[in-house]
Amino acid sequence: MTDDGQTRWGLVLALWAAGLGAAAQYGKISVIFDRLDALYPGAGGALGFAVSLVGVLGILLGVVAGVVVAGIGYRRTITGALWIGAGMSALQALHLPFAAFLLSRVVEGISHLGLVVAIPTLIAQVSAERHRGLTLTLWGTFFGVAFALLAWFGLPLVARYGVLSLFWAHAAVMALLALGLRAALRDVPVPARSPLPPLRDMAALHLGIYRSPRISAPAAGWVFYTMCFVSILTVLPPYIDPAQRAFVMGAMPLASIAVSLTLGVALLRWITAVQVVMLGFVVSALCMFWLWLDPGDALACLVLAGALGLVQGASFAAVPQLNATAQDRARANGAMAQAGNLGNTLGTPLMVLVLVQAGYGGLTWVTLALLLCGAGAHLLLAARRSALPPG
Repeated sequence: MTDDGQTRWGLVLALWAAGLGAAAQYGKISVIFDRLDALYPGAGGALGFAVSLVGVLGILLGVVAGVVVAGIGYRRTITGALWIGAGMSALQALHLPFAAFLLSRVVEGISHLGLVVAIPTLIAQVSAERHRGLTLTLWGTFFGVAFALLAWFGLPLVARYGVLSLFWAHAAVMALLALGLRAALRDVPVPARSPLPPLRDMAALHLGIYRSPRISAPAAGWVFYTMCFVSILTVLPPYIDPAQRAFVMGAMPLASIAVSLTLGVALLRWITAVQVVMLGFVVSALCMFWLWLDPGDALACLVLAGALGLVQGASFAAVPQLNATAQDRARANGAMAQAGNLGNTLGTPLMVLVLVQAGYGGLTWVTLALLLCGAGAHLLLAARRSALPPG
C-alpha cells in the first residue's frame, strides 16, 4: 500500500496504459492477420506462429517471470520491457524476413510477460486498500480495451498507410510509455527486490507456487476463463442471427468490460473477490445452458459476456486479497500469466475439435463443464485455505 494510504490515480492510469501496449502486442497481429499473407506471401500455415509465439513463452516462463521480476525490480522490469517492445515493433516495421519476424515475436513475448507480471503487482502496491478492487478490475480490462482501440484506430491507420504503419505506431507508443513511466516511477516506493533463486531451484519453485492455495488460486480459475472467453468469441458467431451477429460480437467484449467495472466493483464491497469469480462462473454456466436451449440467442450472449466480466476483473482483485506480500503477488501474477497463455493456446483448438466431433450441443456442454470446473477449482482451494493458519 502507498505510504500515505492514498491511491496514486495518475500512476494507476499510466500503468494501465502500459498494459494496453502489452495487450497490443497480441492485438496488432490479430487485427491484421488477414493481411499478413500479403506481407509474407508463401508463409502459409506458419503465419499462425506470428500470434502464438508470444504466448508460448508465457506458458514456459510465466511462474519464473514472477520471481525474476521480484529480483530485477519493478521499475527496471516495466521500463525495460517497454523499451524491448518498442524495439521489436520498430524492427517489424522494417519488413523483416519472415524467420527474423518470428524471432522478434519471441523476444516480444519476453516484453509482454514482464509487463503483465510487474504491472498488476505495482498497481496493487500504489493503491489504497479500499480502492484495490477498482484499480485491479480496471487492470483486468486491458485486453478488451486494447483490442477495441486497435479496431477503432489501428485498422483505419492500416487502411490508409499499410500494415507496417501499425508497427511503427505501436513502437512509438511503447517508447513514449517507457519515457513517461521512467519519470513517473522515479520517486514512487516500490516493493523491495528479492534475491533470484538458482536455476536448479526453479522446479521446486513451480511446485511451491502451485501447492499454495493462496498463490495458485487466481491462476486456477483463470485458466478456465481464458479457455472459454476467446474461443467463445471465435466459434459462436455462426450460430447468431446474421442480422444481429455484428452487433452482438462487437457488444460482447464491451459488455464484459462494463459489468466488470460496475457490478463487479460493487460486489467487491460486500463479498470477496473469489466469491465474485465463482458467481461469474456459475452464471456463465447457466448462460451456456440457456444457449443450448436457444442457440445463438442475442440476450444470452450478452449476459454470458457480462458474467465472464465478473470473472475477469475479480480474478486480478483476488491476488492481493489472498497474498499479503509483493513477492507472493508477483508469483501469483506470474502463475496467472502462465495459466492465461495456456488457456488461450488450448481453448480455441479444443472448442473447434468438440464442434467438429459433437456439434453445437457438444460445444455448449463442454463449455458449461469448463466454467463449472473454474468455480469448482476455487471452491476446493477455498476449502484448503480454511484449513491453514491465518496469514
